[in-house]
Amino acid sequence: CKKYRIHVGKSNESSVGNELNREFEIGQPRKILVTDLTYVRVKEQWHYLCVIVDVSNREIVGRSAGRHKTAGLVMQAISQIPMNLQSIEFFHSDRGKEFDNHLIDECLTEFSIKRSLSRKGCPYDNAVAEATFKAVKTEFVSNTIFDSLEQLRLEFNHYVDWFNCNRLHSTLNYQSPIEYKRNR
Repeated sequence: CKKYRIHVGKSNESSVGNELNREFEIGQPRKILVTDLTYVRVKEQWHYLCVIVDVSNREIVGRSAGRHKTAGLVMQAISQIPMNLQSIEFFHSDRGKEFDNHLIDECLTEFSIKRSLSRKGCPYDNAVAEATFKAVKTEFVSNTIFDSLEQLRLEFNHYVDWFNCNRLHSTLNYQSPIEYKRNR
């Protein structure tokens, strides 16, 4: 069985701070987005999923799947966000180079979105994204080996639709993200 190898690289030393400071309370819709990446098996290789989550209702608003853990994969997820990006106040992520680089910086600057980065080695600073991926890993991936990137993308899109419309969240008074948003 092929294991995932952690690639230890240099940590992002950006001066951008943790502006959210673990303030993940449900607030104004589409004001705070958090993001992260995780790996999944496609045949004998590792591929990556990226999600962007709206903190206000835990809805996955952006998603992508690809062969490489890059800023391009993050940009694909950003391009899926079905809203005016100028309404977003904060974009929060960990310090991975795929999140803090010139491509993402240009996008965030263009739409006047402030950046927030977790502290080095502190997953609790990105708890909403981490919790979302725990659900993705348990409910969607769960020891599945996908046959192709196309299969992964198709099934991931179906899962995200189910997650947003049907999955109940205790944080949302046991409503789905879409139901919670509708009832606000």
